[in-house]
Amino acid sequence: MNHATLQTFLAQSVEKGQLTAPLSALLQSLANTSTLIADTIHQGALGGVLGSAGTENVQGETQKKLDIIANDMLLEALLTTGVVAGMASEEMNDCCPVQNGEHHPYLVLFDPLDGSSNIDVNVSIGTIFSVLPNPGTGPIANASFLQAGTQQLAAGYVVYGPQTSLVLTFGYGVDAFTLDRKSGHFLHTSAQIRIPEHTHEFAINMSNQRHWHEPVQRYIAELLAGKTGPREKNFNMRWIASMVADVHRVLTRGGTFMYPQDTRNPEQAGKLRLMYEANPMSLLVEQAGGKAYAASVRILEIAPTDLHQRCPVMLGSSEEIDIVVEYHQLSSPACL
Repeated sequence: MNHATLQTFLAQSVEKGQLTAPLSALLQSLANTSTLIADTIHQGALGGVLGSAGTENVQGETQKKLDIIANDMLLEALLTTGVVAGMASEEMNDCCPVQNGEHHPYLVLFDPLDGSSNIDVNVSIGTIFSVLPNPGTGPIANASFLQAGTQQLAAGYVVYGPQTSLVLTFGYGVDAFTLDRKSGHFLHTSAQIRIPEHTHEFAINMSNQRHWHEPVQRYIAELLAGKTGPREKNFNMRWIASMVADVHRVLTRGGTFMYPQDTRNPEQAGKLRLMYEANPMSLLVEQAGGKAYAASVRILEIAPTDLHQRCPVMLGSSEEIDIVVEYHQLSSPACL
């Protein structure tokens, strides 16, 4: 079977009017950089890239060496595209405007290495990215990026696992590409991915169960009750602790992924970052026929107020997300 290269796929999308040439060039640059990141990751201990960097990011999380390496690779590549006005990263306190790029059309946000706690134990990790329009309101600043997820022009991720896979949307469905290590090209391997409406799988960190609000407690209890419970069917739980890997499974075979708000820190809306993780993943999931909510609010409609804002995340097969959203809507306001 012949598989078109990513470059060919993007060129054809430009011809169809689904994609602009500058955005196509930007997406190709992100893909090219991800192949370099993949090569660095796969060197592992042989390349001296494992372990902690001895620093913390803006969220107070310990940075891995590869977090910093991947972040620098993406910044360097995006600075030279000629179409990016500014970048923002989960690993940086503030955005990085491109010198003399104020009038370039795009802003890019990224999580350079999602799931980096899994690096040293050789479990799948990934890169997540989101492309926004330059609002054209003057010099690029943090506020330039504070756009709802509905404004995204493209989003995607690369998962570095047994294969290196790129999953991408620019508003015309979701397509997947697999890196051919012999040629160095991403080849088109899945077209118009659809998430099954029904599922028997869910992903959630059960160690946090005692901290969840009542709607999530109720929903998960029903899943765990299996055939003898109100759902009258058995569910399997999967949890990789890498959002990229967990969401990739949902896109590949269905299921749900949840990281809800809990009671430990009432001032913190959730664990995952709206701009770097929740928004791009929500766009992908919705483009594949699934749903993505933060409790009872559609994630893509959240009006961001901070570059590093957090939110609850519940996404995946529509039937299951509808149920857990309904439970939140029926609960007291304190649980919303």
